[in-house]
Amino acid sequence: MFYRENGQFKTSYQADQQIFPILQDRWFMLALLLLAFVGVPMIASDYMFSAILIPFVIMAMAALGVNILVGYCGQISLGSGAFMAVGAYGAYNFFARIPGMPLILTLILGGLCATVFGILFGLPSLRVRGLYLAVATLAAQFFADWMFLRVKWFTLDTPSGSVSVSNLQVFGFPIDNDIGKYLFCLTLLCVVALLAKNLVRGAIGREWMAIRDMDVAAAVIGIRPVYAKLSAFAVSSFIIGMAGALWAFIYLGAWEPSAFSVDQSFRLLFMVIIGGMGSIAGGFLGAAFIVVLPIFLNQFLPVFAAWFGLTISTTVVSHAELMIFGALIVWFLIVEPHGLARLWAIGKQKMRVWPFPY
Repeated sequence: MFYRENGQFKTSYQADQQIFPILQDRWFMLALLLLAFVGVPMIASDYMFSAILIPFVIMAMAALGVNILVGYCGQISLGSGAFMAVGAYGAYNFFARIPGMPLILTLILGGLCATVFGILFGLPSLRVRGLYLAVATLAAQFFADWMFLRVKWFTLDTPSGSVSVSNLQVFGFPIDNDIGKYLFCLTLLCVVALLAKNLVRGAIGREWMAIRDMDVAAAVIGIRPVYAKLSAFAVSSFIIGMAGALWAFIYLGAWEPSAFSVDQSFRLLFMVIIGGMGSIAGGFLGAAFIVVLPIFLNQFLPVFAAWFGLTISTTVVSHAELMIFGALIVWFLIVEPHGLARLWAIGKQKMRVWPFPY
């Protein structure tokens, strides 16, 4: 009743192929953007910005990049943390070695460094797949850890591999508070999400999905597997590299190679699986789940124990948080293996026929 598109006629192919062809979707997205850009900065606290909002925005961008490779092209990857590290250290070298380098150009160049690195470690996808490809991409993680810890040139001869940045500016405006950092990251996320959505709807996105569904049949109908797979690695690595540069420059400020460990790769893969593979919205939903749930459990468990007159230490809370978090992931994958994006699609379909049964 509230979601039906009765009376919304399409008179051209362009109108029918819009990203949001239904009027309700357009109004919902407009309201969501107004809330994100105007409402949230007015009501959010410093803790929400530093602990929830900024990490969520950056991780959502990284999840978009992983989803292009894993969800749309079907190429499993466990080296996302390495791509983030290459983007972060690549952007740092451009920023530190070239005086006056603009921040946006620095982030783009860091993404291009990750693109080259991703294509290099994407070459095994031309010969192997599945578990073997996962192991091949995992090698990128160990190679990046060794490279940024042992090759001192990347860290400007810093013995520990720890580097830092300061005095960040965009078009002359300093980014020195949480609101400015949040709005800058959110703007980049919206631009990247729009470009990614249009990319997967085009010819190259159809090639990726054909390779994902059956690469042999895709090659028979004229799709070049080499171009499709390597282009997916390139685009995915570029977005992940930009997210890694944002994570280092905006969120951390000072970092070392362990900030982009294999745990980060697994977190990004969980975001895609839980949010929904092959869905742009799935990156946002998965990032929200992974970022917010541990914080919620950390705050809720002591209160829940106090209801029963119990007092638990921070160590017990951290262990219980990991156990509950893992159990919820397993339970969710069993109940809805297609992710939160599928639940959202089912909900929209039910709203179309409400109040009739479905």
